[in-house]
This record gives sequence, C-alpha cells and structure tokens, in this order.
Amino acid sequence: MPETSFAAGTEQWVGELGRLRGVVRQHVVAAQLTGIVNNSGPLRVLDVGCGQGTQSLLLARRGHDVTGLDVSAELLGHFADALDSEPAEVRARVQLIQGSGEAAAELVAGPFDLVMCHGVLMYLDDIDPMLAALSAVAGEQATLSLLIRNGLAMAMRDGLRGDYPAALRAFDTDQYTNRLGLTAQAHTPEIIDRALRPFGWQRQRWYGVRVFTDHSDEPAPAADELTDLLAAELQAGARDPYRQVAALLHLSYSRGAR
Repeated sequence: MPETSFAAGTEQWVGELGRLRGVVRQHVVAAQLTGIVNNSGPLRVLDVGCGQGTQSLLLARRGHDVTGLDVSAELLGHFADALDSEPAEVRARVQLIQGSGEAAAELVAGPFDLVMCHGVLMYLDDIDPMLAALSAVAGEQATLSLLIRNGLAMAMRDGLRGDYPAALRAFDTDQYTNRLGLTAQAHTPEIIDRALRPFGWQRQRWYGVRVFTDHSDEPAPAADELTDLLAAELQAGARDPYRQVAALLHLSYSRGAR
C-alpha cells in the first residue's frame, strides 16, 4: 500500500471531518498534543500527512512555526483555504509543501523540534522508510508524535457495531478495511518501538483515541452537547485498560536529553 493509496479515499475523508468520529479524533489528539508539547516554544514543527491541517493550524495559532507536508493537492487546498481565514501572523507561521513523507529530507529543511505523522503509517506496506525519513529531519532533542491504528484490539469496532462474524475474523489479523473502503494496517506500540529503536527514539507516552465512539457514524452534535463525551474520551484515552481498546493509538517519542 503506497502512501498515495489514501488518495482514493480523500473525498470521503473530507466528508468524515464533521461527523462525531472525526470531531472526537481531532479534539482528543489536540488535547494530547498540548500535554506532549507542554507549553514549549516556539517550536519548529513538521506535520507529515498534514491533510486539511487541523492540528497544524492549532499549533500555528499557539505561536509555533509549522511546515505541512502531504501528497494530496486536494487536501492541501483545503488547508490553504482554512489558512486564508487566519490572521496574518498565523499565516506567516505556516508553510505548505506537496510531496511524499518518505522524501521529507529532500523537501524540507530540518532540524525540527516536533515531527508529527498522524494517520499515515496504516497506509504503508513498509513503515521503515517513513520512520527513517522522519528521523532524518528531527532534531537531536526532538519529539515524534505518531497516530496509528491500534493493533491491540482489532475486533472492537466490528464487535461494537454488532458485526460478530467480522469481529471473529479480526482477532487473528492486523489488516482491516477502514471507513474509507481502503485496506489498511494496524500496529501495536511494541512494533513501533522496535522500528524506531535504531534511530534512537524512546517512547515517552501513549494514549488511546476514540474509545467510546469509534462505531458511531452520526454527524457531530453542537459543541455544547459534546462536553461530557469529550471529557470521557480524554480520560479513557489516558488510562488502562481503556486506552488498550481504543480505535487509534497516539504515541510520543523523544531522543536525547530532555
């Protein structure tokens, strides 16, 4: 599955952003990133697979300099449209580049203090070239933020949806068909740890993302109706055993002295 395989699901991905699942994902990841960054800054940030730029824009508003890299011209167009409505000082802190994450070292000038790669590794047959590229542009004391499909609990989504034959099949596989209709790959934290160890990374934190709402397909309600749900998702994503059955895992790594 080359990184470009995601292009087939781009239009549907954009449509998912306003649904409950998408809103929960973006809110929870943003809150977790706040804890990871911990008021550091200003940082040089690289967002590989930045898509429509939700997380990048939040960081730019907080004063960080962000480079967004994505293979999709369509998603970068959505990012650029959102950026147009931002104040001049925010726009000045964002640079958008079209290209593959594996070519990051050729496309962007490191080193970066924070490197993010969210929702990308599941579309790759071989994650090693991507992880090598992310490591090459990261500073010696950088933080790496990855969002992966949770390989610890593959049967949860189908089980919660009541598709028990699919849940039974999912117990013994690390591949799945996602909501975009694309075949994708799940990973466990231990798999990512082993792959990153040669580059000097050590896992510092890990969170679950979408514990209670992964099976929900409805549009997101008004923001004031989401307060308790989002608070519950954040709590569940930060503690065992709940985070172990989340749809996605958010892993952060560091290398060098902190």
